[in-house]
Amino acid sequence: MFVDRVEIDVKAGRGGDGCISFRREKHVPRGGPDGGNGGRGGDVIVRADPHMRTLLDLRHKKRYSARSGRHGQGARKNGRGGEESIIVVPPGTVIEDAESGKVLADITEGDQEVVVAKGGAGGKGNYVFRSSTNQAPRINTEGRPGEERRLRFTLKLIADVGLVGLPNAGKSTLLRSVSKAHTIVAPYPFSTIEPVLGIVPIDEAASFCMVDIPGLIEGAHRGKGLGIRFLQHIERCRILLFLIDAAGPVPPHDAYRQLRAELRLYSEKLEEKPAIIALNKIDMLERGKGRLDFPDNNGSRVFEISALAGMGLDELTKALYVEVSSREDKAAGS
Repeated sequence: MFVDRVEIDVKAGRGGDGCISFRREKHVPRGGPDGGNGGRGGDVIVRADPHMRTLLDLRHKKRYSARSGRHGQGARKNGRGGEESIIVVPPGTVIEDAESGKVLADITEGDQEVVVAKGGAGGKGNYVFRSSTNQAPRINTEGRPGEERRLRFTLKLIADVGLVGLPNAGKSTLLRSVSKAHTIVAPYPFSTIEPVLGIVPIDEAASFCMVDIPGLIEGAHRGKGLGIRFLQHIERCRILLFLIDAAGPVPPHDAYRQLRAELRLYSEKLEEKPAIIALNKIDMLERGKGRLDFPDNNGSRVFEISALAGMGLDELTKALYVEVSSREDKAAGS
């Protein structure tokens, strides 16, 4: 099961109380205050795990609490700090405060950490309050409570190439043909009901990551169909591959314009992403029809392929790899 959005409650640990204590030993004629400070409460920390691909674990555990700090003791012994609570998420997770909607962190790299709830400070023991005018203070302070909040986790998959197309355009077939991804292929709409990642090899030393986004239909930006939940994953992709069914009921130009419109209505930033167009299922066209005319392509390169028959796939994947590599070089140089 692919889970890409959950809400959980987190509570950091409370700080331990300071101690009121006096030194009472036979060999110390003038004993004084020796109460230690309380330990700090544990933090709640979110940590990225590059091997994770879903938020499924958070769906089964809805509350994370860190341990409280220990109280201070006599002989100026400070309390031990509370143990942290670690929440593990996949890279690409955005963390928001569920009540205010404020973005607290955007986890993009493996092993990245962020504190989402700070533990409370420990209280002070009476040793801290000693002075020349108050040599026997009977004063201490209590530990402070830790932060408590409700968080919303949203996963936006990170991939090099995002496959965009109408239902049954052949995205699952293409991903299965060029990678080792185990996708479901069926002759009904939305055979892909959750994003699928696949590694596309170019040679022994080169490859790129491709994600199959469930088919978009008109109104997807408003949540129609599988809609907006999966449009968010396209934001993370370096480039887009528009897969158009050349033999389908919707004319290729109309399908392409519809997809472009849905992306633009969801986020204008998607308009700026580089794209390549692949006209699929050309083996199903009538013989002698010749090369498809596709002038309205926003400057994108157009390839004619058959994902099922394996036609034109080498040329397409090499072009995608060149585009991905150029984007990586620009990002490294910026």
